[in-house]
Formats: sequence, C-alpha cells, structure tokens
Amino acid sequence: MTRPGAKPVKERQVRVTAGRVTLEGDLSLPDEATAVVLFARGSGSSRRSSRNRHVSAQLHETKLATLLIDLLTHDEEAIDLRTAALRFNVGLLAERLVGATDWLAHYLDTRHLPIGYFGASTGAAAALVAAAERADRVGAVVSRGGRPDLAGPVLAHLLAPTLLIVGGNDVQVIELNRAALAQLRCEKRLVIVPGATHLFEEPGALDEVARLAREWFQHHLIPSVRRTDGTGK
Repeated sequence: MTRPGAKPVKERQVRVTAGRVTLEGDLSLPDEATAVVLFARGSGSSRRSSRNRHVSAQLHETKLATLLIDLLTHDEEAIDLRTAALRFNVGLLAERLVGATDWLAHYLDTRHLPIGYFGASTGAAAALVAAAERADRVGAVVSRGGRPDLAGPVLAHLLAPTLLIVGGNDVQVIELNRAALAQLRCEKRLVIVPGATHLFEEPGALDEVARLAREWFQHHLIPSVRRTDGTGK
C-alpha cells in the first residue's frame, strides 16, 4: 500500500542465494535509499503477506529499502503446510536469514546500505539469532507480535538495538516478550499497542507498528539521524 501523494517505489523480483538453496524475494529500492530492511516471515505467512507489505510501503516513504523473502523453498512450504514444523525451526530460518544478509552485503544496489531486520511471529526469533551471528552487518531489529523467547540463550549476547512490539490484547505474547526483554543486554524497548490483537488487524494498529519500526530503523541505521537527535549513539 502506498499513501496518496507518495512516490511509488518499483519492486523487482530477485533470487537470493542462501547456503544450499535459492530463495524467491521482492526487493524495493526507493531513490537515494539510506538503509535496507530484511523481513523475516512469521508462522504460515509468505513474502506476499499483506501486513508485511503494508509496513514495507511505509518504510519506503522514509527512503528505507526492503527485501521480503520466503525463507522456505516451494517444496519445504508444501511440507510445512502439512506439518507446521518448519516454521518453528528457528535454526533453519536464521540460517536462511544469514544467507540473505550476506547476499544483500554483496548485491550491487544494496552492498553500501546498513541492514536491519523486521521479524514477525517465529520469524522474530530467527531474526534475533541471525542478528547475533552477523553482528557486524545488522544494525537494528524490530519484532512485531513475535516470539523472541524462542531465540533462547542468544538473547543475552545480542548487540543490535532491539524493539519488541506487541498488541495490548495479546496477553500471552506480552508475557513472553517481557521475559525475553529481561534477557536482552543490548539497547532495547518493549512497546505495547493498546487494543491490538496478535495480527494488529484493528484500525490504525498496523500503522502504529509501521511508525514505531520506521523511527527505530531511522535512528539506529542512519548516522545523520543519530547526530541530529543529539544522542550520538
């Protein structure tokens, strides 16, 4: 979705090499992009997720490029539809994210850009694990309704500033996020969106997620923003 008056951003389909597999992706590069955000899909969703595309479009408005990929191959998707097992294989998903991160770091149009992660559901745990493994390349992580608790002991070693966003009515996930927040030693923040459920389907809820994510990435990925706000961090 593009806001009225916003300049449309062209999307290109890319094939991302991640270890032994090649993944399908959609790369969107605004003019004069300042950073790129890699989206980690949640349980049972794909790069075509309307929620992720809604957030992605709003990131484009502040010159943040995005890469939405399917972390499972077509054959693996078919298996996962029957068993729902692979979507909870955080190690496998993180391995694919690491591969996609390395691809961005070498791809001609993105290799100069700082990298951030936006993870949802189990994809958030994979994003945290991958961010710890690629601490030299990943500058910030945002989790939407995620399961950061599934990242386990990695949480204590994460360096990338991490924002956890949870719906106010998603009671169980709030508690899981609070437990994960307590284990994080990096710069961190937990934001609870009042009245929102797990999928942020309520009016304005997803826009609030996009606003929070946009500000987090702008502050932590773009040096000029950090200098302007006077923190120097």
